[in-house]
Order: sequence, then C-alpha cells, then structure tokens
Amino acid sequence: MSSRIFCEVRSTAPVAVVRLTGALDLATMRSVHQALNSTLVDQPEALVVDMAEVDVQDRLALSVFAATARRAEEWPAVPVVLCAPSPVAARWLAESTTCRVVPVSTDCAEATRLANATSTLRMRARLEPVAGACRRARELVTDACSRWNLPDASGPAALVLSELVGNVVRHAGTPMQVTVTLRRPYLHLAVVDGSSDQARPAGVDLHAEGGRGLMLVRELAQRWGSVPAGSGKAVWAMLPAT
Repeated sequence: MSSRIFCEVRSTAPVAVVRLTGALDLATMRSVHQALNSTLVDQPEALVVDMAEVDVQDRLALSVFAATARRAEEWPAVPVVLCAPSPVAARWLAESTTCRVVPVSTDCAEATRLANATSTLRMRARLEPVAGACRRARELVTDACSRWNLPDASGPAALVLSELVGNVVRHAGTPMQVTVTLRRPYLHLAVVDGSSDQARPAGVDLHAEGGRGLMLVRELAQRWGSVPAGSGKAVWAMLPAT
C-alpha cells in the first residue's frame, strides 16, 4: 500500500501553521515540499510545521524541512519552526547536520511564540508597471534603511531594488509587490510579479532608469535568485545589513 500524507494549512496571523498527518517518507516528501512552498507564496511572517501526527518512516525524508527553511531564508525571508515531532523523529532531527539548523519546539503554542519572537522588520508596496515604479522602489528601500539604521546598505539596496523593479516593468509588464525585509545579518529585497517567465539578465538598456539589469544585481548582492510564486515569480536579493 502506498504511503499517504495530508497537509492542512491554518493561519494564526501573522504565522502560518501547516499540520501534517500521515507517513513521511521518500515518496511523500515531494507533496510536503510543494505544500510548504505554496504556503510561503502568501508571505507569512513565519511558518510553523506541526508534526504531531506524522509517522517519519525514512530519516532522509526529514531533509524536506531543511530545504524549505533554506528557501524561506532567501524568500520570503521568514523563520521555519518544527513542532511536536515524535521522540524518534526529534532524535533524527538533532542528529542530522542538514536539519539541525531548523528550530524544533515541543508543541505548536511554543513554536508560534518562538516564530513570533524571531519575526522580522518588513515594508511592502504595491506598484504598477509604469515609469515611476523604479523611483518609488528606491524611496521605499531608502526609507526602510533610514528607519532601521542601515546607512551603508541604503545606496546598494536602492540600486538593486530599482533593477528588480525595472526588470518587471520592461519584461513582465504586470503589477508587482515589492518587499524590503530586515532579517539579520541580511537585508532582503523581493519583487513578486504576475509573469512566470524567468528573470532576464540580457538585453538591457544601460541608459534607461533601472536599465543596468540583473548584471548589477549579481555584482552588488550577496545572493539572488528567482522562484515560482503562484502564477508568477519572486525575484529576490540579499545584501549585508550594515
């Protein structure tokens, strides 16, 4: 008989809680991965995974939580906390070098408190794909850096976010959500648009506003990337928070 696992998403705003029920093994970890990534698309402040009803049948399948935590660290820059694993699963998590970076709590209430305690500073704006979008993005990140006392990050972050927004204006042409997040040691920048086409680093106009393209993003950012987000994508970048 094939393994089955069910994923129930509950919102305890601003934290998303995903309750897993069933067998976690190499066959079901893919559906868990998809469910957790789908929850991240809504950009909660934190993600708590309730493992109270999970029967972990293969310790290697626990790597799905480390993979989710790595993605969440990049975008949407939120903590992932596991709660109420069985004694065997808790031991396997503690023994795993890969999974040891994911916090584990004994129950969901504690996990939610831990997630809230590690919540991040965040500013968002909804922008249309118009000529003034790059300027508005620079104003947003400059304001954020001023509020959060990040004078050295302000200039590079404004350039990077302007390029990410400019790429949407030139290529995707859809409304976008821009997010600036401080989760030390990084300042996280992200733009979510309505196009599933991958971000394009080529064919830029160096004289246009925000026209230096993703080549500049690669030069200034510690890391950057693009991931599917609903029917569109999120393009994100991380800079040192200084």
